[in-house]
Amino acid sequence: MTERYLILEDGSAFKGEGFGSGATTTGQVVFNTSMTGYQQIVTNQIYHNQIIVFSQPTIGSTGITHDSYESILPTAKGMVVRDLASISKNRHRRLSLDEFLKQNNIPGISGIDTRYLIRKLRQTGTIKGSIVDVADDHAFDQLNATVLTNQQVAQVSTPKPYPNPNTGRNVVVVDFGLKNGILRQLSKRNCNVTVLPWSATAEEISNLDPDGVILSTGPGSPFDMPNSVLEMIQDIQSKMPLFAIGLGHELFALANNAEVTEMASEHHGANHPIRRIITNQVIFAAEGQGYAIDPKSVDRDQLIITHIDLINGTVQGLRHRDYPAFSVQFFPDAAPGPDDAIDIFDEFVEILDGNRE
Repeated sequence: MTERYLILEDGSAFKGEGFGSGATTTGQVVFNTSMTGYQQIVTNQIYHNQIIVFSQPTIGSTGITHDSYESILPTAKGMVVRDLASISKNRHRRLSLDEFLKQNNIPGISGIDTRYLIRKLRQTGTIKGSIVDVADDHAFDQLNATVLTNQQVAQVSTPKPYPNPNTGRNVVVVDFGLKNGILRQLSKRNCNVTVLPWSATAEEISNLDPDGVILSTGPGSPFDMPNSVLEMIQDIQSKMPLFAIGLGHELFALANNAEVTEMASEHHGANHPIRRIITNQVIFAAEGQGYAIDPKSVDRDQLIITHIDLINGTVQGLRHRDYPAFSVQFFPDAAPGPDDAIDIFDEFVEILDGNRE
């Protein structure tokens, strides 16, 4: 392994050993506290243009498996770990993490004191960083001069519609940065899915005559999305069942006049305790969240708050009072993470069937 550095825009530098691609890369540095599921995390499109710091000390011990892709072409900008496992204990392993990152031109760096780095990120919030060969003035100048795009959704969304065939209910998924776990859950429930680009209009969706619509997860800020997306949501929610996840949840809130704020420190992890208000049940679910709904801004005549995060009190679920439309901030598809919330997909399917009848 070669010596490489993680540098941050505040002037910090962390020396480690490179693995994966030898490319120089720049992105937002975020941390993830999940104990498992590094392959699902690095292939999740919400990490487009981000360098992911893992709190789990040892990463790579299960290699890469065929059933753990959340996207086929990952677009994360890098991985930062304490220790890289060179031996896999998973009998299904076909590819090592190092080989996988090389194939996808994603650099990694190991040997970093990730505990110290994560404490720092909790204080600074999301910060720009680079993985480089030399931490000199030129590298810092390049880092500070780099402007990260705000067009993440357009870069990761499918450019053309495509099917995920099945027999049964017809569902349209609007792709803002779709994770495959959503498609897996719909397939298990016999949903015939058509995936549309993020820019799909209400007319284009309606022309497919779906039983319901899902707004997918995705990267970046909801404020970078054009008003046409909010207008599409306002139109569709009045015509057919709607289920929104992650970025889709934030857009659903904005379309219904709630306010969204940027979090001081992003939440990325697999065991966040969330309370279902109607039953007072506590579930655990994976989150990948940089923005939150302001609960004081929610119009109670229009929306009902259904889920609350027990760590920081953020709104994790909404339901419309007048339409069969609802949303969750967390990832209910359990890829990775607990499967406490997968029954939300059952709830969506029940709404589809009831609406069809």
